[in-house]
Amino acid sequence: MPLPQLLVGKVAAITGGLTGIGRAIALDYLRHGANVSISHLGGAKEDTLLEALRKDVNEIEAGAAENRFLTVSGDISQPETGQDFVAKTVEKFGRLDVFVSNAGVCQFAEFLELEPSLLNQTISTNLSGTFYATQAAARQMAQAQSPPGGSIIGVSSISALVGGGQQTHYTPTKAGVLSLMQSCAVALGKYGIRCNALLPGTIRTQLNEEDMKDPVKRAYMEGRIPLGRLGQPPDLAGPAVFLACEELSSYVTGAQLLVDGGLFVNLQ
Repeated sequence: MPLPQLLVGKVAAITGGLTGIGRAIALDYLRHGANVSISHLGGAKEDTLLEALRKDVNEIEAGAAENRFLTVSGDISQPETGQDFVAKTVEKFGRLDVFVSNAGVCQFAEFLELEPSLLNQTISTNLSGTFYATQAAARQMAQAQSPPGGSIIGVSSISALVGGGQQTHYTPTKAGVLSLMQSCAVALGKYGIRCNALLPGTIRTQLNEEDMKDPVKRAYMEGRIPLGRLGQPPDLAGPAVFLACEELSSYVTGAQLLVDGGLFVNLQ
């Protein structure tokens, strides 16, 4: 039996919505009746991914009177990109109700061999980019629409809570996203804006595809997860719908929601 639509008429914008977790959230928001915009880096290498995404979007929108989907390209690590993304979303759909800061990079590297360029890229995308885009979304929600308010969701990680030997440049950025959502919850509550963090565990995405091809490592990771399997991007979509839906989560702000199959508690 199909689920009731929980986001009918809402406007949602998702950074890094072309692949992985962002893509799954975008498609589920569409299924729940939202108008959705996604940002992506851009370039010819993404043409195939865009075509595949538009095919899935068209299947969801089949028979709809109007198009409810928008794509915007740009480097999210740059301050103007988040501003442009929000502006184009509002230009098409009229306002902004839900903002998901999902864009991020993750490349494993040994701490003693870590190059400054990789550190800078990871910080500028995962942390600075999240800040700039979140600020742009918050300005729209607080100051440029009536009624004000909305839901901001930062995609952090279980890595915000635990260390990783080859993630010394990555885990601090994800801890920063969690901290940013907590502080934004305090700063933006007076505008009716809720800010929460999603903390995925080990999710099979393009970021860890090569790493998870090792059957020994994959079996080891699966063995630590009480539910006995690695996560898939759609596993994050339901929690993202929950945090976007005022009827379900109107009193939830400053929270962190682990979506990890029980991995974190099993590590204790």
